[in-house]
Amino acid sequence: MVQYKWVALSNTTIGVLMSSINGTIILISLPAIFRGININPVEPSSFQYLLWILMGYNVITAAFLVTFGRLSDIFGRVRLYNLGFAIFTIGSILLYITPNTGDLGALELIIFRLVQGIGAAFLFANSAAIITDAFPVTERGKALGINQIAALAGSLVGLILGGILATINWRFIFLVSVPVGILGTIWSYFKLKETGGTAKGEGIDWIGNLIFAGGLIFLLLGVTYGLMPYGTSQMGWTNPYVIASLIAGAGLLVAFPFVEKRMKYPMFRLELFKIKAFLMGGISQLLFAFAFGGIMIVLIILLQGIWLPLHGYSYSSTPFWAGVYMIPMMAGFVLMGPISGALSDRYGARTLATIGLSIVGVAFIALSTLPYNFNYPEFATIIFIMGLGSGMFGAPNTTAIMNSVPRMHRGAASGMRTTLQNSAQTASLALFFTIIIGVLAATLPTALSDAVTNAGAPQLAPIMSKIPVTSALFSAFLGYNPVGAILSALPHQLTASLSPSTVATLTSKQWFPETIAPPFMHALKISFYIGSAMAFLGAIFSALRGGRTIAEEEITRVNSPIQRGVKDERDRI
Repeated sequence: MVQYKWVALSNTTIGVLMSSINGTIILISLPAIFRGININPVEPSSFQYLLWILMGYNVITAAFLVTFGRLSDIFGRVRLYNLGFAIFTIGSILLYITPNTGDLGALELIIFRLVQGIGAAFLFANSAAIITDAFPVTERGKALGINQIAALAGSLVGLILGGILATINWRFIFLVSVPVGILGTIWSYFKLKETGGTAKGEGIDWIGNLIFAGGLIFLLLGVTYGLMPYGTSQMGWTNPYVIASLIAGAGLLVAFPFVEKRMKYPMFRLELFKIKAFLMGGISQLLFAFAFGGIMIVLIILLQGIWLPLHGYSYSSTPFWAGVYMIPMMAGFVLMGPISGALSDRYGARTLATIGLSIVGVAFIALSTLPYNFNYPEFATIIFIMGLGSGMFGAPNTTAIMNSVPRMHRGAASGMRTTLQNSAQTASLALFFTIIIGVLAATLPTALSDAVTNAGAPQLAPIMSKIPVTSALFSAFLGYNPVGAILSALPHQLTASLSPSTVATLTSKQWFPETIAPPFMHALKISFYIGSAMAFLGAIFSALRGGRTIAEEEITRVNSPIQRGVKDERDRI
């Protein structure tokens, strides 16, 4: 009979595979999705749909991960994990049947993605805890490394599959998750069992739940809408509603720990931060996610909007080829994940995780040296090394965090760890977009004006210089040249004054990418420098985690302080 630990690993691996495929398949297929629902990227209001489809999923998962993790400790991790599988599958079905187009269709996509996010929160909050419960301490790194392979392999499959399905029918992108979700739901219901014990008799901290979820949602909403134009400004950081949302979110989150100290059954186990391995591992995870969370989207924008068109690829084919050209990063993940996980079982996480984050920091610096028309082998080598570093960090750090906490609190610990990760990923996207939009706002109008003048149409310079930065960025991401739409909207008398050769130049595949490339690369370099700084800072905290901390196995709940049963084992490296 197959040992239960392999059943638990197989099922949680399917869940991770499904959610990771969903993440990158959306990322690579957004051009087909927006064309499918007839969203015009030149319209300034369209940028909000891009942000919400990209970030709404993370907002909702980050807001509820800790809550669901705590509920899992009370009612059972497997029970709520099963529920997550079912909810995620329902969300995928709703996305496939999205009935409308235009603004209403975009709103439906956002809402259905939020449904998926709720299901994903249940899965993310419990998968690492279920694996940790099922495997002995000597095998957890290997198990979590295998689980990481699924996450990263799913990301790779999503990139390729998204590029293929995008050329057939955008609805198929969402259908992929349905059979996997149905299989996982049935399998988890019949095969998974509770092995970690539950905190029965404890109440639910409704006040803490509301304060934490409300604070995080307000904060992430403020960050999201801060990226949208407001009045004459290219971004909305001066919008009173954005400011109020940020202040309200920050205020609630600052008040949260003080409220939790007064709760009999707190949702957020603040005492876990007394465990050095948990604290330093969590900070390292936060900084890594902050550095790495936005890198995939900006590199795909670079490939789809600039590099691929300049190398002769049609706009309709750029999603597929962008996925193909990102394979080296995924390959680095998949290669190093299980190796580092297995090594961490024997030697501990500190050295592996620290070296991994340092490699990521160096790779960011290397990316900042590339021109926009780079040589692909050089680009592929850098992102492969970045993937290796990320894989070297991921499994050991997760193993160290989960090993350090008592069995009864693993649901809460897993939820807290993943909350830090998802919140930082969302903040990373916001930071990268803020930098890019800010730099483009200062440089793109002049670049467009000069380029259109040099193309032989100086009469269009005042019009082209007023293209909203978000529209240009959105167009680049969707592989769409906005010049054709702008020309078609101009008075006939003005367009008639343009020579056929000038029109051909402006509407070619090369003109718009070459025009936006220099200011875009300048913005990317700043983003890469910040990402590198975050990775190196994370490496410092990783090095400070100290010796390996392993919690004693606890089957039944005890009322002693959380530090009981925690022992330190010095790293043998």
